[in-house]
Parts: sequence; C-alpha cells; structure tokens
Amino acid sequence: MLQKLSIENYILIHELEVEFQAGFSVITGETGSGKSIFLGALGLILGQRADTGVLLNKSKKCVVEGAFLIKEYNLETFFQEHELDFDESAILRREISQTGKSRAFINDTPVNLSVLKELGDKLVNIHSQHSIITLNDADFQLAVLDNYAGIQPALQTYRSQFLRLSRLKKQKDELQEKIIRSKEEHDYFAFLYNELLNANLQTDEQIRAEERLQILTHAEEIKTALRKSIDLISGSDGNITEQLLGVINNLQSISRYNPSLKELIDRLNVNVIDIKDISLTLSSLDEHIEIDQDEIEALTGRLDILYRLLHKHQKSSIHELLSLQLELEKKILSADNMSEQVNTYNAEIKELERILYQKAHEISDARHKVIGNFEKEIVGLLIVLGMNQARFQIECTSSGLLTLDGIDKVRFLFSSNKGLEINEVSKIASGGELSRLMLSIKSMISQKNLLPTIFFDEIDSGVSGEIAGKVGTILKQMGARMQVIAITHIPQIAAKCNQHFWIYKNEYQDITTTYIKQLSKKEQIEEIAKMLSDNLVSPSAISNAKALLNN
Repeated sequence: MLQKLSIENYILIHELEVEFQAGFSVITGETGSGKSIFLGALGLILGQRADTGVLLNKSKKCVVEGAFLIKEYNLETFFQEHELDFDESAILRREISQTGKSRAFINDTPVNLSVLKELGDKLVNIHSQHSIITLNDADFQLAVLDNYAGIQPALQTYRSQFLRLSRLKKQKDELQEKIIRSKEEHDYFAFLYNELLNANLQTDEQIRAEERLQILTHAEEIKTALRKSIDLISGSDGNITEQLLGVINNLQSISRYNPSLKELIDRLNVNVIDIKDISLTLSSLDEHIEIDQDEIEALTGRLDILYRLLHKHQKSSIHELLSLQLELEKKILSADNMSEQVNTYNAEIKELERILYQKAHEISDARHKVIGNFEKEIVGLLIVLGMNQARFQIECTSSGLLTLDGIDKVRFLFSSNKGLEINEVSKIASGGELSRLMLSIKSMISQKNLLPTIFFDEIDSGVSGEIAGKVGTILKQMGARMQVIAITHIPQIAAKCNQHFWIYKNEYQDITTTYIKQLSKKEQIEEIAKMLSDNLVSPSAISNAKALLNN
C-alpha cells in the first residue's frame, strides 16, 4: 500500500509530504484547489509521461517520491527479473529536470520508464472518469472475469506457453524466408561443390602430373643423355669402370711397399660398386621412359582442369581447393538442415497447440462456471446503489482460435431501466451509470486482494443523497480489504473515511501554491459542514456533519 508521497516543484505544489494509512481515505477541497494536480503527481511515479511544463520553478527539477509497503503482494519475481533489490517496502522516485529529461528510480536504482510503469500498475489502480472508458474495453472485461474466477495461475501458465508458441511460429517463418532467399545461393553452391567433387582432386596430383609431363615431353632428350652416361660408365673400352679397375690393379701392385695404399684401394672398390649400381639404375630409367603421346594428352587435359579450377576460385594449391570443397559441402548441408529444422518446428508447434487448446478449454470452463454468480453479485451491488431495475449479463463465446487470453471473447451487457433492451455497456449506459457499474466491479475485484491500493477520482459523478452514502459504504467496505483513496465533493462519502485530507491553495506575492493537510476530527466536522452548506459553516451544518460522521 502507499505509505508516503512526497512532491517537490510540481505545477502548483512547492513542496509537500503526506502519509497514508490503511483503510479508506478521502481527499476534499474546493474546485481548482489542486486535487487533480495531486493525482497527476502520483501518476508520475506510476510511469506516466511528463515534460518541463510540470515545473513550478523552471530553474529547479521536479521530484516525486512514493513509499509503498509491498511484502504481501508476491512481487519478488518482478524484482528478480529486473535485477532490483527486494525489501518489504519499495521507494519509487521520478525526477523531471529543467531540460525536460526524465529519470526513474526503484529503490535508488535507475530504471526505464516502462519498468516503473509495470511496477506501478501492480501497486496502484487509478479509477477516474477517463478510466471508466476502459469498462467498454473487451480486454478489461475479460480480465475482470478472470480475476473473479481466480484463474490467474492457470492463465499465466497458458500465456507463457502461448508466447512460446508465438516465438516458435515466428522462428519458423523467419527460417522459411531464409530458405527461400537462399534457394538460388544454395543451387550455386551445389553446382560449385559438384564441380569440385567430380574433379576428384588429390592433394599432390598437380606436382606429380607436372613432373610426369616434363619427363614425357622431353623423353627423347632424356633417353639420349641416359644412354651416353651408361656408355661412359660401362660401355665400350676405356669406360669409367674399366679405368677405375686399372687404377686399382696398379695400386695393388705397389701396396706391399706402402701399406697405406690398401685404404685407397678399398675406397676405389666401393666407388666401382656404386658406379656399377648407378649404371644399372640409369639403364632401368632408360627402359621405362617411352614417348607416350596419349599419356601426354591425358596429363595436359588433367592439368588444364586443375589450372582452370585454381584460377576460377582464386586458389594457389589443390589443398586450398579441397578446403573450399569442404566449406561448400557444409553450406549445402546447412541449407538442407534448415528444411529439416522447419519440420522440427512444425512438430513442436503442433504438439504445443494441442496442449494450449486443452488448457484454453479448461480456462474457458472455469470462466463459464462463475458467470452466474458474478452477474448476481453485480446486480445486487447495483440495487444497493439505487439501480433497482438494472440487469447485467456476461456473454462469453468461444472463437475457436488461440489468443493470449485463450479461446474466449467476453462482452458485458447492461440495462439500467426496466423495458430497456440489454446491450453492450458502451451503447446504453450514461456516465453516472457507468461510474456505479465500475464501482461495483472494482468492489468485487477488491475481494480478491489483487491490488494494494485503488485511487478513485470523482467516483461521486451522478450520485447524491442516500445513494452517495451507499457509495461511501461500499468504499469503506473495500477499505477493509485494501487501501482505498478517493477524491470527492460529496459529504456522505467523505464522512465514511478513516483518514481525511484537505487540499487548499494560498497566494503569496502573486504565486499560488497548493498544500495538503490531514484533518483532525474537529477539522473534519467543519470541512463536511462546508460541503453540506456551500461553505457556510452554520450550527445546523455542524450538527448534520456530526450526524453523518456518527452514522
């Protein structure tokens, strides 16, 4: 509930602080004294927008701060989600700078205005002539029925899964669009990949092919050089082998005179063996070298393919081409996997829709079960408020389509007088009738302890006398279950309160300032007497005021 509200430099308010208690409180004052200004300041910490026009002193910033007791309203999750410190009380603050810049705080932590508004909606409900318009809103009507049915936990679970369904559908649609956009790209990648795949690339084949082609294209020259070399080594007389053997024989003939020559002879023998082996190798090479025009053409064709692919993809080696082939394969598989993912999405969506339809029908059944009692209670309250011929019905029909609220559509139907056809609220009710209908609805909502505080602005529109007293009684009864604050001009309502505030204006040096004070019992009697006698506090007015307060 709202414990304290501080306002500084806001329109006609220089500085004020007011402390509220539990129960039913009223705010009274002359027309133009600043009651709407007070409500506007409260709206700032509930997330409403503002600009520099709200500054009383244009050289100073405006600060509005509210202290709320929140321990009984299951708000821990909200604070966790927004990484805010949670305590039994919360301080909401709003600052409007001289430049119009707005800053919002929760427990001294800066937050976005949307976060402040989200928390404000959970703490205070402002009922004004403007908000009565929401009675015609289908979403509001459905929310009222859900509050009465007490199905918020089931509805919250359903909504969470519905949002998941919406995300899945969005992701599937985005994936399908991506598949369509990538279709042409996919075909191109597949063409490039197949071209490389069909080329059957081997890591070292370019080097091997180039070397083999060199040999084949110079085969005759190579064979001539090989045969000359073979002949020099082991061919006709005077070849290298015979000459070395001659050197060995000469040295052996004198080795008995010089033992060190034996080592040289051994080395020469080794060389003779190596040279003979070289000769055999050269002969083998000569035998295997042939002038094969077909192979030359095949190798030339193969290298043409390799060179073309290297140039096309701007690569410098077959290894890089093979890496590209692998990349293309991954892209193609990824595109194929997207189609498989669509199938997965479809399966998940189908199963989630089945679950949601089941939950939606359960929620719908729960709504239909309470409609009869809801209608009777509303009519009973309307009779108390002087609308003896009022009829109220709830039309709940199934659209068969899943929405955030299930499959139901709700319409509130109302008739204020006998013989008047029952119809939609927006088409048949006057402002005063709407106000009483909304009061009846919010009285029922208050029984569910859903909100800490409700603020009524001009709830007395279109009522007076005995009915006004009954409105006050309903507000007092609501105050027993939640904090109720009402701005009113009617003494019968003011007399029912637990706490009475008076808003007034003072003028000093051409500056008008609004103030608020809590009235003592004596001051409350005088204020109600003024309201009863058009600001003339006569003994009879005082007597009537005391009678109202004692009633």
